[in-house]
Amino acid sequence: GTRMKSDIPKVLHDVFFSPMIHHVLDALQPLSLGNNIVVTGHRHQMVEEALRGYPLAFVHQAQQLGTGHAVLACENELRSHRGSVLILCGDTPLVRTETLRKFLHTHEECGSLLTVMTTNVADPTNYGRIVSDEHGNIERIVEEKDASPVQKEICEINAGIYCVDAQFLLNALKRVGTDNMQGEVYLTDIVAIATGDGVHVHKFCCPDNEEILGVNSRRELAQAHSVLQNRYFNVLMESGVTLIQPESITIGKHVAIGKDSVIYPNTSLTGKCSVGSGVHIDSFVRIHDCTIGDCVRIGCFTHLEQANVSSWSTIAPHSVDIKT
Repeated sequence: GTRMKSDIPKVLHDVFFSPMIHHVLDALQPLSLGNNIVVTGHRHQMVEEALRGYPLAFVHQAQQLGTGHAVLACENELRSHRGSVLILCGDTPLVRTETLRKFLHTHEECGSLLTVMTTNVADPTNYGRIVSDEHGNIERIVEEKDASPVQKEICEINAGIYCVDAQFLLNALKRVGTDNMQGEVYLTDIVAIATGDGVHVHKFCCPDNEEILGVNSRRELAQAHSVLQNRYFNVLMESGVTLIQPESITIGKHVAIGKDSVIYPNTSLTGKCSVGSGVHIDSFVRIHDCTIGDCVRIGCFTHLEQANVSSWSTIAPHSVDIKT
């Protein structure tokens, strides 16, 4: 996370009102996988504390020697496992549950030892490139820093999501060297090891490249927030809520709004809020942790926190109701 220019571990930076790693774990929960393991490194106590509410185990990677080394840190947990392991990055908060479900189904249906998620982008800078043969079969993954000028022109990239047989994974990782620009153990090298052994590596291409956006900078942090905010806007509008100039509105993921409500520009609803049906919220209003009844009218420049507003009420402009 060096490009974040922060003392906070990258995966704990908020995206759409939650640490970005929460979004990854939330996408996994409906899949009901057997065991969830989070590999921690830099400032691991902070990360572990932020994830206490999730059903998972932690493995500490004392030295950060690459992605492959991070997975090898789980050797004790994986040694006795017979079956597949799903590997994701903690900095991809946009991945959807349904995409992961299809990915797992494809892996199981093909009976593959290793399936890699890829996608196509217009600008592949900073991503690992998918090197394929003339038949489109994946041969290896080349990281940006190790790619040749020709390979850097490849627009099919590694999404950083793998499904792999546990025993093959451990055996392959022990054969991975550090002969690369960063001197690290690359998880991506298991692809070349597999193909070199005659093992077919299956490729699952994610049609929506937005889902695999890796957050490595403040700019990408803002981009990911915008995507998740717009997804929730779509949920609200499809349920019957009117948003006027939604690009100027902020609505948190724990805000429920009833049908036929109208939200005007430059308004913020955050925290845990319940907003009834037929509510009109005027411009420049801030609402946090409130319960708003049906058919309420809230005037402009109003600030409400931890307030309960009865149905059919009218809140005058410039009102303030903050519980302390």
